[in-house]
Amino acid sequence: MYTQERTAMSNLVVGGPVAVNSYDNAIVAALVENRPVMLVHAFNGGFLRPAELKEDSHDKGVKLATALDPATKEAQGHLWHLTPAGFFGQRPLYFLESAAGQVAPTPAGASDVDAGRGDDGVPKPQRRRVTVHQEAPESTADSVQVGLPDKVGDKWRGKNGAPEDTQLWVVTVTPWGGITFVPITHPDAILGFKDHAVAAESEVRLTYNWGGDFTGTVINTFYPRLPNEWSVPYHHVFT
Repeated sequence: MYTQERTAMSNLVVGGPVAVNSYDNAIVAALVENRPVMLVHAFNGGFLRPAELKEDSHDKGVKLATALDPATKEAQGHLWHLTPAGFFGQRPLYFLESAAGQVAPTPAGASDVDAGRGDDGVPKPQRRRVTVHQEAPESTADSVQVGLPDKVGDKWRGKNGAPEDTQLWVVTVTPWGGITFVPITHPDAILGFKDHAVAAESEVRLTYNWGGDFTGTVINTFYPRLPNEWSVPYHHVFT
């Protein structure tokens, strides 16, 4: 089992980009077990969080935070689920869902016993997903929103009657042992930052993937971190 073959912690205590085992247990857990993880940026140690943590917010985006304050931690604003969502060719697709503001639905009634339930019979929580603009990555349409499919703005909804189109991502392990995100609606783009500035409070945007293919560039690499690894001293995160 991969849990018995963990990457040595000494390889994870880093202050910047470093080659990490591509089968790091946090990546496996995020993609296979759907456990919530922090998405820590390879360049400066900041982490992704929704700009607005409340469950009724659907028109705000994502930003890079460099300090984990108690309010964000309490609201689980630092945690994300990479939820399996089918395939694009042979590539698995995922939703990038925030753990902040998720809503636990009421149990289905007797006449609706299977609605919204997982394989274990437990109702699935409603989680806000990272959604891209239909016309991204044009400079006037490169922003993202965190919201439910039927609640985000019109231009952040999928075309052809499929509301999830703009919320599906190819999640790729990079040569540096992290992961990167490519929206299926814009395969020449990658999840990046406004003005390419990887700094505190930077707004997440779709940017052209100058690195080519699906591997991206080190500037847009994120290292998933499991809850028991929150104390890994990436610089800035816990100052």
